[in-house]
Amino acid sequence: MLVSTALVLLMTPALGFFYAGMVRSKNVLNTLMMSFVPLGFVGIAWALAGYAIAFGSGFFLQGVGLEAKGSIPHVLFMAYQGTFAIITAALISGAIVERMRFVPYLAFVTAWSLAVYAPVAQWVWGGGWLARLGALDFAGGTVVHVNAAVAALVVAVVVGARRDYGRQAIVPQNVPHTLLGAGLLWLGWFGFNGGSALASNASAALAFTNTMFAPIATLCVWTLVDLVRTGKATAIGAATAIVVGLVAITPAAGFVSPLSAIALGAIAAFPSYFALLWRTRTRLDDSLDVLAAHGCGGIVGALLTGVFAQKEWSGGASGLLFGNPKQLGIQAAAVGATIVYSGAITFVLLKAIGLVTSLRARAEEEGIGLDVTQHGEEAYSRGEGAILILPEGGR
Repeated sequence: MLVSTALVLLMTPALGFFYAGMVRSKNVLNTLMMSFVPLGFVGIAWALAGYAIAFGSGFFLQGVGLEAKGSIPHVLFMAYQGTFAIITAALISGAIVERMRFVPYLAFVTAWSLAVYAPVAQWVWGGGWLARLGALDFAGGTVVHVNAAVAALVVAVVVGARRDYGRQAIVPQNVPHTLLGAGLLWLGWFGFNGGSALASNASAALAFTNTMFAPIATLCVWTLVDLVRTGKATAIGAATAIVVGLVAITPAAGFVSPLSAIALGAIAAFPSYFALLWRTRTRLDDSLDVLAAHGCGGIVGALLTGVFAQKEWSGGASGLLFGNPKQLGIQAAAVGATIVYSGAITFVLLKAIGLVTSLRARAEEEGIGLDVTQHGEEAYSRGEGAILILPEGGR
């Protein structure tokens, strides 16, 4: 669990590189900071209040000590769950990079982690109503991915599209960074899913194995669809496919067989792939496709958990294919409740912050880039003492 906690914490910087590779060079540092800074502010909010809301301890970590919480010390359980709160909030940034001001973003993700993430975590993992209903979410299909994707969609709509969105090509500045981020996310995800067993046991081994094979299947299917559709297998597509497969297996990781995990990963490729294509034909500027990857992947994974869950592997829970069609309805209820709650409270939080300060950068700031205007730094130095020579009469 110590290693798993460190691996999940690593996922947040990895997410920063995954996202930063797909933005323009003038916004690289801002995009990275949108992932790095929640490590601080959301982490503090979790320790002071979020953990209490989600798991029923006292505020300011009262009652959290070295006593056992299941099979591990309570303080370690709290820290491990805190890494989930951090990355869930950071996921949202992918929908509003290159245009949302940094300070309002920071206020939003901190408040969101308390008002949205922590209550939904309580519903599922803290003994709340979805847990009592029997919803299955091994490591965060609804709590993390559907929750964050719905919030990302609302933020993208409220903040609005980038000013040059749809008017000019917006080209990724460093595709290798995105591939590196995807690889590190996959590494961290072994702690994300395997660690959710909260012990080094058979359940952890199953979740670990499924975390390997589901994205493998998604990567194969996505690549083949790319080749059939365009004749080319893109690197951005491969990186996205890995993340989609990881998202999809997350709720099912400890409940399905490895062969079911492969089937689940293969199926998940299709809705995310075509949701991404649909988004590019709309005015919805979900910049880095949080909805397609995490929303569609999370929904498909949560629903297919209700199809492929098998008591021989899960220790008791079965899904539609194994004689329990009721489980699929329970999974759908969990997804629906998360969508409604996350969407509504996210909208309220954004409007409240918008009453105090502007959410998005001014046109000239957006043109210059948010690295300089929000942080006073540049990811890539343009060199000192450079001379720009204009043609005679040029301005």
